[in-house]
Amino acid sequence: MSIIYVLITVSVIVAIIFFIAFIYSVKKGQYDDTYTPSVRMLFEDELVHPKNNKKETNNKDLIKTSNQ
Repeated sequence: MSIIYVLITVSVIVAIIFFIAFIYSVKKGQYDDTYTPSVRMLFEDELVHPKNNKKETNNKDLIKTSNQ
């Protein structure tokens, strides 16, 4: 039973060490993305398709017809 206490203690200590290392690396800017903003202007924008009003009116007419 004492080995379980030892293993839990060791695993909590290791978890705390990894958490501290993660916080340290985030504060030092390790995960900052410096590459994407420079190439973002090279990507094509998505095309915006205009809405077709005919489809909307047809759907409304179908709903009115089915309710009658």
